[in-house]
Amino acid sequence: MARVTVEDCIDKVQNRFDLVLIAAGRARQIAAGAELTVPEDRDKNSVIALREIAEETIAADTLRDNVIQTMQRHVEVDEPEEDDMEAQMVSHQFADNIDESEVLVADPAPLGEMPGDDSADDGDAA
Repeated sequence: MARVTVEDCIDKVQNRFDLVLIAAGRARQIAAGAELTVPEDRDKNSVIALREIAEETIAADTLRDNVIQTMQRHVEVDEPEEDDMEAQMVSHQFADNIDESEVLVADPAPLGEMPGDDSADDGDAA
């Protein structure tokens, strides 16, 4: 049964090496409890995986992508790194501090004196 199944699968997959990786990955999925797309017929997981590939009940490209994903050690994520996050937080705090200092520099009036308050000038004139 397996030899015939392998011969049927060669038409669906580029080469035998890819077939081995894809079928082994699917057999692991079946062992982990994935749903079967062909009848079990008391076959082992590897034979079931080959039958699924031969009968095209599951896409070989999808299985190939799953195998590649499981073998990757480093997966790039588009999230900013912690150093970038810290730098952004510091820059936001720095910007907030600059805004406060600009207000103080722009308004040099003493704390007791309010702009437009003429009451201090009236006391000197009398």
